[in-house]
Amino acid sequence: MRTGAAPASSPDAGIHLSGEALMGLRHLARRGGMPATRTLAGLPGGIVTRRRGRGSEPEDVRPWTEGDDRRHIDRNATARTGQLHVRTHHDERDRAVVLLADFRPAMLFGTRRALRSVAAAEALALLGWRIAADGGRIGLAVAGVGEPTVLRPSGGERAMTAVTGALAAAHARALESAEAADPPLEPVLAAAASLLPSGGHLVIASALDTPGPGFDGLLTLVAERVSVRLILVSDAFERVRRPGFFPYALANGRRGVLRADGAGGASADARLADYARRGIGGLRLDVEAGPEAYAPLMERLDAVL
Repeated sequence: MRTGAAPASSPDAGIHLSGEALMGLRHLARRGGMPATRTLAGLPGGIVTRRRGRGSEPEDVRPWTEGDDRRHIDRNATARTGQLHVRTHHDERDRAVVLLADFRPAMLFGTRRALRSVAAAEALALLGWRIAADGGRIGLAVAGVGEPTVLRPSGGERAMTAVTGALAAAHARALESAEAADPPLEPVLAAAASLLPSGGHLVIASALDTPGPGFDGLLTLVAERVSVRLILVSDAFERVRRPGFFPYALANGRRGVLRADGAGGASADARLADYARRGIGGLRLDVEAGPEAYAPLMERLDAVL
């Protein structure tokens, strides 16, 4: 089964991806204490703590206190006041993040609210808006049939305008090739990684259906140079507990039957655990939940980038 969607207010709801809707997600992304993520870092177990280290950018001058490093004494303030003063610093982060969206034919599937491809784009847009507002640089790579869409990382609202427009255009092209076979993900993964400096961040939104025989090996190599995070997109049908055979109908009139074995939810969690053991963290994105539920997940992901 390639394309499908749950009944909604309009026949196309959840199938077509709107650049304007992705632009509108910036307001949802800004909810919550986003400035705090500039000085937060994730640790195992879901604990969030302030980043260690004095940083490199001057922030403030304050009176000396016991335990301060003498190397940070500010001579001008000390001479002016007659009391020891030290200069504090904050961490200057030049975050370069590439968002990799999987729009291959297998992602053009959905039984609740939207296609998996649409949910992937929504989550990545939410994350991108957060990073852009925090001064980071955003790039994009889109996997589909034919040549991939690639945008080099850049900053500001203009960068996100380009990203949302490119996502919408790439998704429209993907819908035209919904019946094609899935190409491997390796070429797009390599292209996305090439956009990043060492220490950059790659975020992949995909269900990882038929990623290709060399995907895992390449992903391991990429993770040695850049930070990799996975958003594993999951449709409700894949997590159904009751096994059986289920009929479906596509927008083009084609009908068929799908078999469910009831192991989808456990399989998704097991895959995430396997990637985590290899140092590639991730989370499961349930398509039916929608952007309101995705926003706090992307806030948590933003905190560890």
